[in-house]
Amino acid sequence: MAALLCSAHTPAEVPLAFGMRKTVLQVAAPANRRLRILAWSVSFDGTSATGEPVEVRLLRQVTGGTMSTMTPTKLDGGLPETVQTAGRYNANAEPAAGEVLEVKNVHPRCRYHKRYTRRSAPIVGGGDRLGIECLASALGTPNCRAEILFEE
Repeated sequence: MAALLCSAHTPAEVPLAFGMRKTVLQVAAPANRRLRILAWSVSFDGTSATGEPVEVRLLRQVTGGTMSTMTPTKLDGGLPETVQTAGRYNANAEPAAGEVLEVKNVHPRCRYHKRYTRRSAPIVGGGDRLGIECLASALGTPNCRAEILFEE
């Protein structure tokens, strides 16, 4: 790893649908380079104080599904390298789920942020994918924004 600090985030709100899992953000490592996940977050724009929590999963994904593309941002502005990681968001056809790394219940009016230590940071292998998937379990579902901070 060259330790290039990068961020992938949803460029627009991703609408969630009642009772349906939705990948809101995915990063795909280049074939010959691993990624170290440093942090990830989700936030929702729900309005109900009594809304049911949204189930949020950080997981490895076996396929790419069908999604809109986005370009991850290089946060180390002075370095000449180009970001090789592909970013995708707002799945229309869900990718095949693999290993689930974390599951959180997040209130639809709140934000959740997870930062890893260097020793605990998940590694995404070359050519592999990591996604943030949400399941809204109540009517009046919120929109979501998500971000993955990583190093390639």
